[in-house]
Parts: sequence; structure tokens; C-alpha cells
Amino acid sequence: MVKVRGTIMSTQRIPDWRATADEIWAMMRETDRRIKENAEQLKETDRQMKETDKRLEKNAREMEALKKTVERVTANVGGLNRSLGELIETLIAARLWEKFPDHNLKRAYQRVPIFDEHSRVMTDIDILLSDTSLVMAVEVKRELDRIKDVDEHVKRMELIRRYPPAEVAGKTMLGAMAGGIVDADVRRYAYANGFFVLELTGDTVELIPPPDGFVPKKW
Repeated sequence: MVKVRGTIMSTQRIPDWRATADEIWAMMRETDRRIKENAEQLKETDRQMKETDKRLEKNAREMEALKKTVERVTANVGGLNRSLGELIETLIAARLWEKFPDHNLKRAYQRVPIFDEHSRVMTDIDILLSDTSLVMAVEVKRELDRIKDVDEHVKRMELIRRYPPAEVAGKTMLGAMAGGIVDADVRRYAYANGFFVLELTGDTVELIPPPDGFVPKKW
């Protein structure tokens, strides 16, 4: 302490306000730098989000185009399957009556619908062979390879007998199954249910010889 003319003066050092101001200025500059840096990061994030949106939109367009392509291919394949089925049916129908020389089945019809009493279509007959007292309902498959196909034809025969079209009414009805390819187990199952079995070989259809003791079922 220093006493000057009765006044006590302190020798404590006065703070250096300039140094403090420099520090504050430096802090302000650093804060400004961080703000700018954050702003740049926000711009980059926004740019990336916009690019992501564009990619999502592009993916959505590509998926839509792929969906339409798949639909077109599916339709074409379905049409091809139908065309093959119709071709096989036509090849099998040609002079099919000749495969049954014991019967005079020279009248042939294709795609014969079966209606119930309310005119609703219950099923149809792929090929119907007919004479004056006998008819034969033939179910045609591109590949006759499922036991289920035989069971379905049994049900079809029952419906035909229940709702007979004019060409069937009052006549004895037999059944047959034909395919471009016939599975051996399915063929045996068809015989067990009283059906004749035919198979397309080349451009002709052949009646597969039934096993000994085979008796065709009359419906």
C-alpha cells in the first residue's frame, strides 16, 4: 500500500482489458466459423436429401416399368399356354373317333358348355364325341400329370350327367382323358376311374392300350 497525502493507494495491477477483448473477438470469429461450417453441412445434407429423393423417384419409375413388363410377359405366357392348349386340343380332336372303332362316334364338338337350371355355366367339355345312343366326354390337358386332373374330370362327368346338353340327353356317356404328355401314375389312376386315356405322339393322338380287365365306366 502507498500513502499519498493522506490517501491510501493500492498497488494492485489493473486488468488488461485489451487482452480480454482479443479473446472475445477470437471467440466470436470461432463462433462465426462454426456457424458457417454448420450452414455448409446443412447445405450438403439438403443436397444429399434431394439426391436421395431423385433416386427414390427414379427407382419408383423403374419399378413401375418393371411391373408393366412383368404384366406383359405374364399375359404373353398365359396367351402362349392357352395357344398351346388349344393347339393340342385341335390335334387330338382331329379324327379322334377313329380311335374307337367299336363305336360310331363320328360327330365331334369342341368347347361344349354345361349350364345349370339357372343358365349358369358349371363346366364345359373339351371334346364331345357322339353317335345316336352313345357320347364320350374327353378332357384334354397339355400335361396330364396330376391325380387331381382325374378327380376333376369325375366331377365334370357328374355335372354333365346332371345337366346334360341336348347332344348328351338320353344317351350312354363314357369318359376319356388326353394329354400332350401323360404321367404313368395318372394314367393308371384314370383307368381305375373308368376313363380311356390318349396321348399325343408327334402330330397324331394314340389310344393307350387299357390294362387287362379294364371296363369303361358308363355315366
